[in-house]
Formats: sequence, C-alpha cells, structure tokens
Amino acid sequence: MNAVDIVGVGCTPFGRYQDTTARGEAVRAIRIALADAGVEWGDIDFAVGGSMSAGSADTLVSDLGLTGVPFVNVFNGCATGSSSLATAVHAIASGAAELALVVGFDSHPRGAFAIRPEQMGLGQWYGTTGLAMTSQFFALKIQRYLYEHDLPPRLLTSVAAKAFRNGSRNPNAWRRKPLTEHDIDNSPMLSDPLRQYMLCSPGDGACALVLGAAQRAKRLRSDPVRVAATTVRTRRPGSFEVLSPSLSIQRGDSPTVEAARAAFELAGVGPADVAVAQLQDTDAGAEIIHLAETGLCAHGQQATLIDSGATEIDGTLPVNTDGGCLANGEPIGASGLRQIHENVLQLRGHAGDRQVPNRPRVAFSHVYGAPGLSGCTILTR
Repeated sequence: MNAVDIVGVGCTPFGRYQDTTARGEAVRAIRIALADAGVEWGDIDFAVGGSMSAGSADTLVSDLGLTGVPFVNVFNGCATGSSSLATAVHAIASGAAELALVVGFDSHPRGAFAIRPEQMGLGQWYGTTGLAMTSQFFALKIQRYLYEHDLPPRLLTSVAAKAFRNGSRNPNAWRRKPLTEHDIDNSPMLSDPLRQYMLCSPGDGACALVLGAAQRAKRLRSDPVRVAATTVRTRRPGSFEVLSPSLSIQRGDSPTVEAARAAFELAGVGPADVAVAQLQDTDAGAEIIHLAETGLCAHGQQATLIDSGATEIDGTLPVNTDGGCLANGEPIGASGLRQIHENVLQLRGHAGDRQVPNRPRVAFSHVYGAPGLSGCTILTR
C-alpha cells in the first residue's frame, strides 16, 4: 500500500455568501490548493467531493477544465468531508492514482437544517412530533451526559467562549467576535441547557485538499503532511445517535468510539500522542462528549481538562483551534475538510496567531453526522 501525504490545502472564508456562491468558492478553494501543491488541474488523477445543498461536486469540472478525470460524489451527512478524504486516500494507497483532489462545499439558509424523516429510514411521525429538530436531541443528550458523569453545565459556556476566542484569530471564520462567558450565559435559551451561542449555525463554505503518493509528494514540497490514518464507522445496536427513533435498554458504544479506536490502531499512535485536535462541535455539548468518546480523556474528566486550560491554544491538548463549527458555522460538505485544513496548517507551523506551541507532530480530527456516523483522521509530520 502506498503512503499518502497532503501536499496542498485551500480554504475560503466561511459565512453566508452575498456576492459569490458556494460553488464559486469551491472552485477558488481548489485553485488555492493546487497552487499550494505546485500542480495544475490537469495533473490530478482522481477527484472526489461532496455537498448537501450546493450542487454536485463533479460538475465543478465545467470551471476547472474538462480533463476526463474520474470524479466521485460523496454525501455522508456531516462526515461528508472525512468520507471524501478516505475515498481519495484509498485510491492513492491502492495505486489507482498518484495525485488526488478532495473538495467539500455547501450553502444552507438561515434556521435549522431541513430534514425529511423518510430519507433517514424513519416515519413521518418522527418529524410531526418535533423530534427531527436536532437541537432538541443534542440538548437531551448533553443533559443526560452531564448528569451521568457529574459534570457542571458551566462547561458548556467555557467551550463556547473558547470557540469564539479561537475564531477571532482565524481570518476564515464566520464569527470573528470573541464572546465572554457573560455574553453566552445571557443569550436566549433555545433547548435547555443549550443557549443561542452554544449551537452552530448552518452556513456557506468551501475547502479543498491535494493528496499525493509519498514519493510524488516529496518531489512537490519539503514539508508534506502524512495521512497516518482515516476511518469511518456507522452505529451499532445500543448507541443513541442523532435521529435515533428510540433509546435502547442495552447501552452500546458510539460510532465515534469505534472510528477513533480504529484510527489510532492504524496510525500506530495513541490519544496521549495527540498535540492538537479538531472535534465535531455542532453544539458545545458535543465537544465535551467527543473528548471522551475519542479517547482524548476519560468520561467525567472533562471538567478538570477544561478548567485547567488544557484545551486552549496554549494548553497541553488544544481543541478546535480555528473556532470549530461554533465560530465557523457548518456548511456540511466543507466542515470535515476545514478541520483537516486547520491541522495541516498546525503541523506545518503556519497557523499564525492561533499556532499551538512546540510544533505539533500528531494532529487528530473527528466528525460526526446523522444518523450516527463518525469519521476520524490522524495526520503526522
């Protein structure tokens, strides 16, 4: 199997576009990534990408050039970016391609995501009873989690405040105004215990990567970032996931647990080796839960970790250094690749004002989507 490196990254500002389109920004992100890698569109052997609402990724060839490149469309909910990355990695590792492009982009209107229960294998009753409002599910899940592990609700405020502080340092972030804990605690309660600034907003964004077989990557740049592992897992019986129609009596692991465990095993490193992490934070509670589900800490240890400042940019385990979904919003097709983009910058030492100290060598990313799907990626240098 060929080793795979990331040789080019491109990300355009997230937000809600007025004078451009997500499709146009996807093309721009691709061109930035190609230039970063020092290659042309015609050099790409394989392409893969995804979007929920902004169009089919393969149609971007109309703007990029009709080269006949194999182009695969992927949609895996919030794990679309991670799944697209995994597809490209497998193509290169198998020898089917030497250079691959991965792109994710999306555009979502204001308000909650529109969900059609029948497309998720559920009856119409699920929507008409209000259960398809995902903020309610996330609120119920974190309420139970805080209770079971004796964690204080104030951690939600701490996580959100950190996200906006980090986002204020990120020129691509949508929300670039730092918010105090007082601001967050005084925002409207939406789904108890989640307040307005503890939930991310659907939005627009685009991100792209260029991957290469290791031998080719060495010729392209002196600091390629190795994809040490990328994994995707779905739910098993007993896990309680977004859009689950019931709560099982018998408890089971989340797909995040399995995806993270598989990624660490494949990469040959452990959670203690991680120097910077990007975790799915659709809401502030998700970051708290995923810290433990990925193995980065034990269940119930989050208060000690967060209160000590460990998850801050200058801490021992910086988390969501670019502001995460809370500060960037969530354009579904682009979110997972945004995390990879951030980790590549951190490993290169090019993250500017949000650069973590001591030049990290191992970076971890995690995405989670409906109806219970998780993807984890480990990058090394």
